[in-house]
Amino acid sequence: MVRTAVLRAFGSEMRSLLAGASRSRLGVFGVGLGVTALLQSSAATALLLTGFAGRGMIGVAPALAAMLGADIGSTLIVQVLSFDIAVIAPGLILFGVLIFMPSGATRWRQSGRILLGLGLMLLALELIGAATAPLAGSDTLAAVIAPLAADPVFAVVLGALVAWGAHSSVAIVLVIMSMAASGAIAPPLAFALVLGANVGSGLIPIPLTLGERAPARRIPIGNLLVRTLGAVAVLPLVQLAAPHLAALGGEPARLVANFHTGFNLVLAAVALPLVGGVARLTAYAVRGRRHGDETDPGRPRYLDDSAVDTPAVAIACATREVMRLADLVEGMLRDSLRVVREDDAKLMSDIVARDDSVDRLFDAIKLYITRITHEGTPDSGESERCTELLTFAINLEHIGDIVETNLMDLAYKKMHHGLHFSDAGWAEVQRIHQRVVANMGLAINVFVSRDVASARQLVNEKAHLRELERAASDAHVNRLREGKPESVESSGLHLDVLRDLKRINSHITATAYPLLEAAGELRETRLRERSGAPRAAS
Repeated sequence: MVRTAVLRAFGSEMRSLLAGASRSRLGVFGVGLGVTALLQSSAATALLLTGFAGRGMIGVAPALAAMLGADIGSTLIVQVLSFDIAVIAPGLILFGVLIFMPSGATRWRQSGRILLGLGLMLLALELIGAATAPLAGSDTLAAVIAPLAADPVFAVVLGALVAWGAHSSVAIVLVIMSMAASGAIAPPLAFALVLGANVGSGLIPIPLTLGERAPARRIPIGNLLVRTLGAVAVLPLVQLAAPHLAALGGEPARLVANFHTGFNLVLAAVALPLVGGVARLTAYAVRGRRHGDETDPGRPRYLDDSAVDTPAVAIACATREVMRLADLVEGMLRDSLRVVREDDAKLMSDIVARDDSVDRLFDAIKLYITRITHEGTPDSGESERCTELLTFAINLEHIGDIVETNLMDLAYKKMHHGLHFSDAGWAEVQRIHQRVVANMGLAINVFVSRDVASARQLVNEKAHLRELERAASDAHVNRLREGKPESVESSGLHLDVLRDLKRINSHITATAYPLLEAAGELRETRLRERSGAPRAAS
């Protein structure tokens, strides 16, 4: 709850901080620490960083430095909760509910969610402590714990697996603290389990980033490597650490919290100067795919999964991806006339392949926008923008289908049967095609700028193109009456091309309607009222 609330309320600012601090290792280290202290999850910070690395916004070495800070940040909440402050849990829950329920302001509402989440954490710790207290004298638990105490390596592996399964090293460390406080486990065993939890936190983001580009996949792997080597180096010292930490004072739970923080501080001090070498090692181990992410136009580049919880940021990502889709479709539309004119079979095959990319990119955008509306709890304005994005993407996908299925099929028939347009007929097709391409550019401008005047112009262009198409069809019929051979043999082809260009233009014009409707610029019907006809009730 706390992580979700922080992302929704302050996600944009945190992303800006992480992206802007990448010039300095110490700077990005500090930002990673602060962001994770708020998010209470180093795995969440890792996913943010992999999203930046995948888009080339941050290098692997600075991202690894940020992860070292993130690992320390995750220990801060453990330190706070190691104090006996459970008495304030009911107050946090009460005030959290009171703020969250009636509030309409996003940040104020999310602040209530943060208080509620913190109160539930404190309550949970108190309950865990009460539940584990009787275990201290349990013969059964002693029989289970004995093998773990005798085999610290197995304890580390167990701690790692449990932390990975729970998707939270913080939660597991807090449970270990509760068990240590009740006397159920001795400090050395608790320290070994904490080392395992730290390794497990490095495992969490790896499966979640398998589909990312190589730079993004290198960050969690490099972080896991650093944490595993640190755990291996410290494990032989856990027996020695317990007396020294106990000399500093504190209850068993605080010993566990101090060990957790101390391990991450030492690891950061040792590894921070070495992140460049670790980055080079991961570059050698994790190579880019053979065909390369950048060469596949159907693979999304800007759909950041970690941004879904922050609708404003996620919508910006989706908008960038929809613009890529528009560029692909516009290129198909431009090149389609060349295929018809030059009988270019190679270009025809390329356009067909591009439509496959359009379909795959559209599917990714559609699923991403659906996730925004279901997981990100957007407000009414953001929901409306999601609908506009999806509608525009649907129209673009339909245009791609018309180009690939209809125009390329007509081009194949022309090529296969050796057909030719008359000079006048070809000039008409070119003129209408140029108008449709120009309208495509205008539609993209309307979508981005949301300018009402441009939207009106786009709708007016639909009427102009309809007149052009009608005039071209009439002229073609006149040439048929005159018996011109080229017009007779290409008649069906000519009329079908005009029809498909008109259909494409209709999908293009649809971009303007949501904006004009919101601005009150549309009438309910285009039908004229008959004199004496009953009027609709107002």
